[in-house]
Amino acid sequence: MGLARLLLAVTVAVGAAGVTTGCGDVSAGSGASLVERVEDNGAITIGIRSDQPGLSRYTVDGRYTGFDIDLATFVAGELGVAPEDIRWQDVPAAERESALVEGEVDIVVGTYSITEERRRKVDFAGPYFETGQDLLVRADDTEITGPESLDGNALCSVTGSTPAEHVQQDFADDVELVEYPRYQECVTALLAGHVDAVTTDAVILAGYAAQHPELLKVVGERFSTERYGIGLAKGDPEGRRALNDAIEEMIDSGEWRDSLESNIGASEYEIPPPPEVERG
Repeated sequence: MGLARLLLAVTVAVGAAGVTTGCGDVSAGSGASLVERVEDNGAITIGIRSDQPGLSRYTVDGRYTGFDIDLATFVAGELGVAPEDIRWQDVPAAERESALVEGEVDIVVGTYSITEERRRKVDFAGPYFETGQDLLVRADDTEITGPESLDGNALCSVTGSTPAEHVQQDFADDVELVEYPRYQECVTALLAGHVDAVTTDAVILAGYAAQHPELLKVVGERFSTERYGIGLAKGDPEGRRALNDAIEEMIDSGEWRDSLESNIGASEYEIPPPPEVERG
């Protein structure tokens, strides 16, 4: 009987410890709302990109800059998180859904286009920006004038994104698709003559063209509509509402346009009006 009582006591203690740990788990992926997690932790982990000039870029002096960074910082502030308590995590395009599903990040703010396929895995707040797909080519290229003229050429985009497939399926089935993990590698390949064009959203391409105006240009023929949202774990309506509130507050305050003008105004990219945030 002494041994039985001892085993029972150990079992109860272990079970109680497990329950206590579970109740206190507010890490990303724990099932707790985004709002609850940031309130309890006083911090937030934000998945971003680090290679998109004007939008989200890691500078040589160790800072993240760009419109997406400004938006993410504003949203974090509306959730009660100070800038110094933001944990930035560079997430490649192909890993954004898994980073959210597995709880590696709390939200993703990184030119993350809202699509029905992605919505099957994650939720989105927003949209907070609308743009369209375009092409980046060498400045002396007079042959590529739009997606229909890409047959027989090598087109580069980022692994895990959809723009290159869109071109092949809808405009030029004889185009050679080349993929790299990051847009900067596509741009380097374009400058070196290894590919003939880079495709993604016009606002992203404008940032690269502004870096090399004598070498690169944006064709200016947009052929899609891309709506950027903030990605978050699926099934968190409270978190989505809070993010939508923050996006609308940034737009209404004027900081949304100020950030865009500051970060991409020099590229002569025409800043569009702010989109209407979806509440459904």
